[in-house]
Amino acid sequence: MGTTNLNQPILLVEDNPVDLDLTLRAFKSRKLANPVEIARDGEEALAYIEKWKNGDPVPVVILLDLNLPKVNGLEVLEAIKKHPDFRTIPVVVLTTSSESRDVKTSYQLGANSYIVKPVDFDKFIEVATQIELYWGVLNRPFESD
Repeated sequence: MGTTNLNQPILLVEDNPVDLDLTLRAFKSRKLANPVEIARDGEEALAYIEKWKNGDPVPVVILLDLNLPKVNGLEVLEAIKKHPDFRTIPVVVLTTSSESRDVKTSYQLGANSYIVKPVDFDKFIEVATQIELYWGVLNRPFESD
């Protein structure tokens, strides 16, 4: 892994087309270097575990919505954090839910961060910038032997 952060994808797990578009526009306006992969429901997100096992690049960070069809975000989070090879992937819960039980459960399941989605585009750009700066540049990922 090492310094390949910019080549590693960001996995965006988001079913809402408006939020998806907003996130992609925010990253594009920041000229994000990392490729962005998209899962539009919890089932698609879980399918990535198999892809990573088969050699697909592991994401530098996962941006995970909680309110997803098929399999909810908390179940996706739990599956990733329980996996011995992928539990160190940082997961940022990026959701409209400010429910304290969702925040608590997310952290209990191993979320690295919990961000309540802003609806204002400029605020969203700020959030995207912080995510990019921290997870793409500043954070030193866990490296296995």
